[in-house]
Amino acid sequence: MTWILGISCFYHDSAAALLKDGVLVAAASEERFTRIKHDPGFPRNAIDFVLGVGGITIEEVDHLAFYDKPMLKLERILLSHLQSFPKSKAQFIAAIPLWMKEKISIRRVVGKELNWKRKPVLFAEHHVSHGASSFFSSPFEEAAILTVDGVGEWATATQGVGRGNTIELFGEIRFPHSLGLLYSAVTGYLGFKVNSAEYKVMGLAPYGEPTYVDKLKQVIDIAEDGSFRLNMDYFDFDFGMRMTNEAFFELMGSEPREPEAEVEQHHKDVARSVQEIVNEIMVKQARALQKKTGLKNLCLAGGVALNCVANGHVLRESGFERVFAQPAAGDAGGALGCALWVHCMVLGNDRTWVMDRADWGPGFTDEAIEAVLEHYGATWTRVEDDAELCRVASSEIADEKVVGWFQGRMEYGPRALGNRSILGDPRVLDMRDRINIKIKFREGFRPFAPSVLAEKAGDWFDLRGHDSPFMLLVADVHEAKRTVPAITHVDGSARVQTVTAEATPLYHQLLSEFEAQTGCPMVINTSFNVRGEPIVCTPEDAFQCFIRTHMDTLVIGSYVLRKQDQRDYPEIGDAREAFPLD
Repeated sequence: MTWILGISCFYHDSAAALLKDGVLVAAASEERFTRIKHDPGFPRNAIDFVLGVGGITIEEVDHLAFYDKPMLKLERILLSHLQSFPKSKAQFIAAIPLWMKEKISIRRVVGKELNWKRKPVLFAEHHVSHGASSFFSSPFEEAAILTVDGVGEWATATQGVGRGNTIELFGEIRFPHSLGLLYSAVTGYLGFKVNSAEYKVMGLAPYGEPTYVDKLKQVIDIAEDGSFRLNMDYFDFDFGMRMTNEAFFELMGSEPREPEAEVEQHHKDVARSVQEIVNEIMVKQARALQKKTGLKNLCLAGGVALNCVANGHVLRESGFERVFAQPAAGDAGGALGCALWVHCMVLGNDRTWVMDRADWGPGFTDEAIEAVLEHYGATWTRVEDDAELCRVASSEIADEKVVGWFQGRMEYGPRALGNRSILGDPRVLDMRDRINIKIKFREGFRPFAPSVLAEKAGDWFDLRGHDSPFMLLVADVHEAKRTVPAITHVDGSARVQTVTAEATPLYHQLLSEFEAQTGCPMVINTSFNVRGEPIVCTPEDAFQCFIRTHMDTLVIGSYVLRKQDQRDYPEIGDAREAFPLD
């Protein structure tokens, strides 16, 4: 028996993953435990959790892997600063002390935090971890691999092939030329938080027109094979404390939007334009890779692989028949990737596992849930039978209630996929606005995704026969089926999750019951959290979120709670005070 622990940390979305003989046992992001969104810190809580699921101590771990090579990353940072000196002086002074304290001393940090003394820490290159996380967890025996993100050590995008228990990356684009950093730069220009709110740009884009594509092509030169170069005259991220500069502002025709300021048509048009650039580059890179390899399957990874709009274009336009990305495609997935890299490529073992579900985080018994509810003096009804629980929850949704759904083990990755979800009726015209305002306290332009029975998905969405179990594909809603306005975005598309009885049996049962009651085989599914907070992890997180928002009903384990039955909870606080209803 061989235990492998993989960790990622110190940039954003720290995480831990544990393999037993090459099979994933548990994986989770540190943010879910600390409640600090995108927590970059050492994933002590996540490590304790995965070891607990495995029933082992750190002394029983055979191999410990880290998701990138800090010395190579430091080399890139030092050379970039030297090339830009003295303009880089302020960033250098801010960054280097942190590097010397923890980022470069991973062995020392691991030794101190975990008392790890058994064997050396194994370091995988950043994009190797990305590629391994996707291919080695995919159902494919062979596939092309495309990884695209902000930056690893030097690489910002790589191309390669996976066969059996090996991957080979044979092409790369290097820093500072980065599609992920371009998208993040525009995210910051639009007044959203970098490395956190890029998905807002994706959601805003359909409201705009691609009027700035030509101007952006002065910023990025795109070749026919999808390779590209940034014009660094418009950026400061390679040496400065900001992403873009005055030249970029002049090109775009205005200063950056202030956070929380009104979103104007200009901002929508810029968002649409950068999304068009991403779509073009991803399709061209994938198309060139398909022609080079002749393969039918593609594995995507890296933060840009979370851009489900671009993924949809890749599926439809690249020539690949099947496209796969695991649910934690960003840096959190690096913990899984480096562990799989050790199992397959360092130890030479065969692959023995496929990522067909996302629920690898903490789960809680009914007894643990009831203890929390009793602690708060909550009022509930217990429903022992799964069929009755789904009937009650479906009836609440069909009655236009907003329902918190907390079941089983928490998802790995940024998407709620039916275990830590907020649910609503997609047929109700104003349900999207009600959830945005009453529950999520977020921008009204943000779309919601449908969770749909996999066997009915093709009737409603143009998925080309493809599954989308991890909500990583955008597809058009068939025109004849646009009777679900709450999940149909302004451009007629939807970010689809297909649900099977094998992967999430209780959630599938809920959707089946909702279809039986309403004739509609889907519900709105958004993550169980409010703006600025991570997805809920524990029953206490879920109960507090339920109380602090205008959520109508909470279905948590076997328990059903209705807001109207609960007392006031001044000790919990109330997010509604900051975001009152009109």
